[in-house]
Amino acid sequence: MLKATWNRVTQTVPPAFLLALMLGAAFLLFVTWDQSHWWQAKEDYSFGWLVPVFTVYVVFDRWAAITAGLAACAAPGSPRAGGWQRWVPGLLAGTALLLGALFFLLGAFYRAGAGASQPGTLAITLGTAGILFALLFFNLPESPQPAATGLLRDARVRVLGLFLFPVLIWFVSAPMVSVIENQLSLFLLRKVVTVVSFVFDLLGMPVEQEGNVLLLPTGRVGVAEACSGIRSLTGCLFAGSFLAAVFLDRLWKKVLLVGASLVLAFLTNLARSLFLTAWAYHHGPEAIEGTVHDVAGYAVLGLTLVGLLILLPLFNLRLTVEESR
Repeated sequence: MLKATWNRVTQTVPPAFLLALMLGAAFLLFVTWDQSHWWQAKEDYSFGWLVPVFTVYVVFDRWAAITAGLAACAAPGSPRAGGWQRWVPGLLAGTALLLGALFFLLGAFYRAGAGASQPGTLAITLGTAGILFALLFFNLPESPQPAATGLLRDARVRVLGLFLFPVLIWFVSAPMVSVIENQLSLFLLRKVVTVVSFVFDLLGMPVEQEGNVLLLPTGRVGVAEACSGIRSLTGCLFAGSFLAAVFLDRLWKKVLLVGASLVLAFLTNLARSLFLTAWAYHHGPEAIEGTVHDVAGYAVLGLTLVGLLILLPLFNLRLTVEESR
């Protein structure tokens, strides 16, 4: 039974590439185990539990394209980078393998000695990405009679492009190093407080700002670090990356949708802060605690997801011009 299944699979996927995929899956299982500590400990990264599921789904969804790409790599006349560019893919893959192995070992030893840590997790994730891309590249089938072309038209590069989301999405679910995350959160927090204060002054509703505290006629409202929007930013970055990988076919469209997800995350979180401040302005600071605060937070994520779903048809819109007869 297993032998028959293996023979059936290897008819469309070369055994060497299939073994590379299986080894890569083993690395990602280790990354899943390592990152799961943060998914459980930090609410900002609780969406990480979906990353392994979505990774498997994207590979499954692209399986036909992957097998077609492998066939194109092995076919006579397969496009290969020519001229001086022919050295670029191999050089990049070798560098990725060397640096990937180094970072992975550093992260693994760091974790073994100090336990779960953000620098260790980031090093393991970075190392795994380099190792996976190198494994896949060096096990791609060779063409008996390759045809010289540009680097981006290289059949091997196109196959590796199909694995960008399954490999790179793990950087979104890996917590950033504390100093970077704190600085980003502080930057977003200052922008939110400044804009909220400006809008209320513009509307003729006096508000004084003292750092991250807004002085309202009904009392003081402190804008906590959780209101900076870092949680919605990471969650929406993950959602935008997944939607772009599954539903868009052009790289520039994917990049634009990911960028749009970040903008939407900031704008909806800003709208949430304005709503909560207005509620506190009229009902007192204590009125925004509990249910009102939580409902507004979930509404931010919901609105951002709806916004991304609305953008998808626009990105897939194809304009055609009929030729005049």
